[in-house]
Amino acid sequence: MSSRREFLKAAAAASTTYPALAARAKNRPNIVILLADDLGYGDVACYNPESKIPTPNMDRMAKEGTRFVDAHTPCGVCSPTRYGLLTGRYPWRSELKSQVLWPWDKPLIEKDRLTMPKMLKTMGYKTACFGKWHLGWDWATTDGSKVNSQVKIGDPQREIRYEFAKKVQFDKPIGEGPITRGFDYYFGVDLPNFPPYTFIENDKLQAQPTAQKPEGMFGWPGAMAPGWRLESVLPEITKRAVGWMKDQLKQGDPFFLYFPLTAPHTPIAPDTEYEGKSKAGKYGDFVFQVDWCVGQVMDALRASGASNDTIVLLTSDNGPENITYPLINEFGHASQGALRGAKRMLWEGGHRVPFVAWGPGRVPAGQTEKEIICLTDMMASVAAITGYKLPNNTGEDSYDVVSALFGKKRSKPIREATVHHSINNEYALRQGDWVLIESPKSAHGAAEPAWWKERFGVQKHDQPAELFHLKEDLRETKNLYTQYPERVKEMHALLEKYKTEDRSVPKR
Repeated sequence: MSSRREFLKAAAAASTTYPALAARAKNRPNIVILLADDLGYGDVACYNPESKIPTPNMDRMAKEGTRFVDAHTPCGVCSPTRYGLLTGRYPWRSELKSQVLWPWDKPLIEKDRLTMPKMLKTMGYKTACFGKWHLGWDWATTDGSKVNSQVKIGDPQREIRYEFAKKVQFDKPIGEGPITRGFDYYFGVDLPNFPPYTFIENDKLQAQPTAQKPEGMFGWPGAMAPGWRLESVLPEITKRAVGWMKDQLKQGDPFFLYFPLTAPHTPIAPDTEYEGKSKAGKYGDFVFQVDWCVGQVMDALRASGASNDTIVLLTSDNGPENITYPLINEFGHASQGALRGAKRMLWEGGHRVPFVAWGPGRVPAGQTEKEIICLTDMMASVAAITGYKLPNNTGEDSYDVVSALFGKKRSKPIREATVHHSINNEYALRQGDWVLIESPKSAHGAAEPAWWKERFGVQKHDQPAELFHLKEDLRETKNLYTQYPERVKEMHALLEKYKTEDRSVPKR
């Protein structure tokens, strides 16, 4: 009994002497965001019972946490979604209205914009990013020129960019990268299929790219570090992310780990030990390796004893790549699950993504959450979790969805509506069970296989837009545009309001 009294006395003294440490577990949990690249809604077994890919670590995370079934990215492609996630702002409000960033493009996140890591640093957090950045840099050149003086941001213009690459000085520091947007530390690649093919640490290349990428290797032509292997990227960034996290856990300060994985985005490059581990070909093996990465992070957290001090969010930056369509016929695996569409598109498969929240003691275990959320909501939600008061000139499209994350009862939907966006600057509005897709002839930025439409009975139409009722028609096969003109009118007006005003969230 005396030893217990001494322990309680010491604990009380510690909470008085170190109030910040005593409050940390309650008010300042560690925040981890795992952002897979092109992971489809139907790739993860806990979202698709018919998936041909084993995902035991993601499934366990869902069992121990809450699985969101109506979570969306702010765009159907990667650079815009990353912008939205880190700023809480719809990416089409930025300079990039369509496409993604291409080699040598300037930074997309504005210098003076508050980002999630900047916000968390003011709250005493250590911040780090490992993996795919794809939000632009300021590359040094021999003549001081910038590629965007010749070509607009987001415009591929390959020949111009190939020529510009000859002027890039790889031995000079790279400006305006992650460590200028709120991260204390960065390690990774811009993306695995863009030059330079070498790792970047903070603002410097880890190894000089003195070779050239072989023609047989997937990706843009360009400079490459000798011996570079695409298969080595995912293991290396995972090892470093987990190592950094373990160091922070020992030090005791709260931390924010943003881990944007490079997979299963092309190039499909699973390491040899993962080959043949799925029943969905090489792509399935790559997803299985992504699951291993998730497991490395989660196992380290569980082993540290810091589970109750940590919130982990697992999701994807958009739907699966078009290359997954053949998997349906070849392996019986649908990366979209029961959804229509894929990456780049406005149909659900382009932007509805897996989203699992994990946080013992905060996030309910084994729950399925139907609330509609968008990745832009993470900014306001993390602010609410840590007690930061967001000003009105930031997170303009970010709703606080903590009540959904933590399983609290709600009397009405959190979001008034949600804007979806395609690679071709096309828009859609989701409101309740309805979605209005304002796109001529439903191009949605990418082609859809004719055999897929025939298989699932997609109705042909010549209407200027599409209206679907997702509760009754999740696969979006029946266009109700002409049947509900008043609803179309109201939803169109709300979409235009969001587009013309500088925010969709009510002023705080």
